[in-house]
Amino acid sequence: MKKIMIIAGEASGDIHGAHLVRAMRALDPHLDFFGVGGNALRQAGVHLMVDNSQIAVVGISEALLKFKIILSALRIVKKGLNRLRPALLILIDFPDFNLHVATVAKKLGIPVMYYISPQVWAWRTGRVKKIKNLVDHMVVIFPFEVDFYKKSNVPVTFVGHPLLDSVTSETSRGKKKNLKGDSLLIGLLPGSRNGEITRHLPTMVQAADILSEQLPGIRFAIPVASTVDTTLVEAIVEGGTSSRPLILRDGLRDVLDEAALVITASGTVTLEAAIAGTPMIIVYKVSPLSYWLGKRLIRVKHIGMANLVAERPIVPELIQHEASAENIASRVLQMLRDEKGLAEIRCQLRRVGQSLGTSGASKRTAEVAIRLLAGH
Repeated sequence: MKKIMIIAGEASGDIHGAHLVRAMRALDPHLDFFGVGGNALRQAGVHLMVDNSQIAVVGISEALLKFKIILSALRIVKKGLNRLRPALLILIDFPDFNLHVATVAKKLGIPVMYYISPQVWAWRTGRVKKIKNLVDHMVVIFPFEVDFYKKSNVPVTFVGHPLLDSVTSETSRGKKKNLKGDSLLIGLLPGSRNGEITRHLPTMVQAADILSEQLPGIRFAIPVASTVDTTLVEAIVEGGTSSRPLILRDGLRDVLDEAALVITASGTVTLEAAIAGTPMIIVYKVSPLSYWLGKRLIRVKHIGMANLVAERPIVPELIQHEASAENIASRVLQMLRDEKGLAEIRCQLRRVGQSLGTSGASKRTAEVAIRLLAGH
């Protein structure tokens, strides 16, 4: 039985990794997976050496606070590589951690497949040289990434976006019952890490309170990612709010299906909303140090993936000091009062979803992985 190490440091990577594990087992049932992930990989039968909720971070400040924990996780993973010598290492996004692991794998002669590219095309583009030296094959989910890697002579395959395997647009809309209601529903999506919850959710809840005064009867729902401590969300919501948002564990699909609009942190979730055709306002806050550095290093015009793929601002982005409760509430009211504008946003978001390729990304990625295993 061939051993494979898989590392998914974040909630979205955990889900995509689980789909990949199942797709690989469908091609070869004699595979044994271990590594770093969350509930999705655990349920897919992966033995977890480290739970990714311990190491998921955003920004330099949060990374420094969790430095000892991350270092400990890195040591555990390195020991696992040395002791178990897997036939393949699969890395999913999470570059600062994963490229360290790839360095060890390279020295041990273990082939490395990188699934879901770090955003090297957006910032710290020099990392592509490191990727070329450490990674045997890049598996990318955006069409524009192919040319980027080909220019640097990195073996690359475009498989389409894995979200297309699990998220549909109009086909799933209206089928969920647990969020049905006569009044308008707004989704609050503060992020998939505890640090993001702390930074975004209080402001989102304040915005919800303002909206509740303006639109009596409006409802709010917060889907909580598996990597997030639900008690943290509950404490923020119960800390004095008139909007009383409903808290749902792993309820993102339900919220996207039923919400008229979502207020969301930047990240993969903006693509999930785009595929579902759900209008959104993207908000994002990081520490002052991370923001200062980001302004100097980031080479793209937008932070939201939906806007990045479209190469234009389809939906509003409120970053750092602009992401105040008053500004968020004002934008929501503005969008809700413009029905034609909302319809056009839905249309443009669906086009973004269509540009991401076709379903079957997990199967195509599994085929690349099996080829790498065959050559080992």
